[in-house]
Amino acid sequence: MDSMIESLVKHFSELSDPRYAQKVEHRLLDIVVIAVCAVIACAESFEDMALYGRSKYSWLQQFLILPNGIPSHDTFRRVFMLLEPKAFAMCFQAWTDSLTDPLPREVIAIDGKTVRGSHHREGRGPLHLVSAWASERGLSLGQQIVEAKSNEITAIPLLLDSLHLENTLVTLDAMGCQTKIAAQILERKADYLLVLKLITATTMGQSKRISAME
Repeated sequence: MDSMIESLVKHFSELSDPRYAQKVEHRLLDIVVIAVCAVIACAESFEDMALYGRSKYSWLQQFLILPNGIPSHDTFRRVFMLLEPKAFAMCFQAWTDSLTDPLPREVIAIDGKTVRGSHHREGRGPLHLVSAWASERGLSLGQQIVEAKSNEITAIPLLLDSLHLENTLVTLDAMGCQTKIAAQILERKADYLLVLKLITATTMGQSKRISAME
């Protein structure tokens, strides 16, 4: 466990701090590490993060500096409102990638999900993500936000570009059944298993002929 936290500290140490330096009381690294550990321990709010930090203070001092103790829940909230999501995601993905080695012929499932409770009060729709899941290791390899005026078809290639795919089997549902996506997977020296959506008579006929040839 200690080595895992040390690795977490290492991978988030380069994350850029968006705050004004003269107003900083708590290190960004301390805030982020506490937050990640708290969420792993089932924290669901900024209040939970602060409570987790206070309850684990002695243990956290082994890895973090904590010059002014544990941040308040308001500090957690303000910092995460300012953080660049993509930069945070890159650090988090690099950390999870370091925890275990890829398995040969590993199955990587690509799937889209709407984040529960993410609907914005100001009228913006809920957050929708495309994620990659390493089935055998039970590990999330990465996520890509589906922009409001886009869909999974445009988000999937961006996610695939961020992953190590060589010698894996990538699975996608019918939304990802696109020739360009299939070609991209093959270019990365991986194989694919796609769900075929038979939306036209032509597609159905072609599929039946290919199946008959098999």
